[in-house]
Amino acid sequence: MEAPPVTMMPVTGGTINMMEYLLQGSVLDQSLESLLHRLRGLCDNMEPETFLDHEMVFLLKGQQASPFVLRARRSMDKTGMPWHLRYLGQPEIGDKNRHALVRNCVDIATSDNLTDFLVEMGFRMDHEFVAKGHVFRKGIMKIVVYKIFRILMPGNTESIEPLSLSYLVELNVVAPAGQDVVSDDMRNFAEQLKPLVHLEKIDPKRLM
Repeated sequence: MEAPPVTMMPVTGGTINMMEYLLQGSVLDQSLESLLHRLRGLCDNMEPETFLDHEMVFLLKGQQASPFVLRARRSMDKTGMPWHLRYLGQPEIGDKNRHALVRNCVDIATSDNLTDFLVEMGFRMDHEFVAKGHVFRKGIMKIVVYKIFRILMPGNTESIEPLSLSYLVELNVVAPAGQDVVSDDMRNFAEQLKPLVHLEKIDPKRLM
């Protein structure tokens, strides 16, 4: 759920340790237009990019306590786009001076048989969903506003319903490890979105 639209994510090589800096929040449906209006005024692109993606979350259970998780995502509204495989590491939340959640991030474009390959490797699909929304950019920062849809019939992305009456809002930066100064810029930008949305450093373990 926490992942931004992968069709917009930069594809990074395995030789560089890339980190994702993340702030998250949400707005009710009735506040969406007000937030989009504010973002048009603050961001580099006045008209946001739009996306409609299908994401599948795969687990590989081994001897370790928690399963290994990979995310496969494809664009539903842009033809010719590759599938993407995404790995997100455990968040580093201990540093009180760091204003954003930080986690290791690997994102690669793949061929169309990605899901078959994962199953052959021993992964099993845990859940799937559809994400639809908008992407704004401000320098190296990316702001994603999107709604999650539950898939009512497994594998049928035409049969969906909204998961909630709100939109998720994520502010993120993907940068090499050690670029913690970007979290200061993120906090300053998040302040400009109040009181429409409060973007916070959220510990996923608190939600479990």
